[in-house]
Amino acid sequence: MGPLLLAAVAAAPRASLRLLGSGLATMSTAGPLKSVDYEVFGRVQGVCFRMYTEGEAKKIGVVGWVKNTSKGTVTGQVQGPEEKVNSMKSWLSKVGSPSSRIDHTDFSNEKTISKLEYSNFSIRY
Repeated sequence: MGPLLLAAVAAAPRASLRLLGSGLATMSTAGPLKSVDYEVFGRVQGVCFRMYTEGEAKKIGVVGWVKNTSKGTVTGQVQGPEEKVNSMKSWLSKVGSPSSRIDHTDFSNEKTISKLEYSNFSIRY
């Protein structure tokens, strides 16, 4: 009984470190990974939309990218655990940056993925 208890105690710190690790290393344990493309329509350029999108994505814990388009929209891709991707979809549809006006957001190519294709969330130019 002594060695078994000792083995459990010895294993505990490693388990704690795994749980405390933030970001990408633990993402795959939070349910299925999802990927979705998006395009946001409305007053979304010249209102710091990309910067706020990057900040919100990092806060929620998803990866991907965002960029302005030549037609005045903002487009990108979000990947992460399904629940976190859904939170980001809601933010992209309803919140945005303080000075933005979101008319509507289109989501496409939503799919389950086996691993993340990005290591962070970035603004593309």
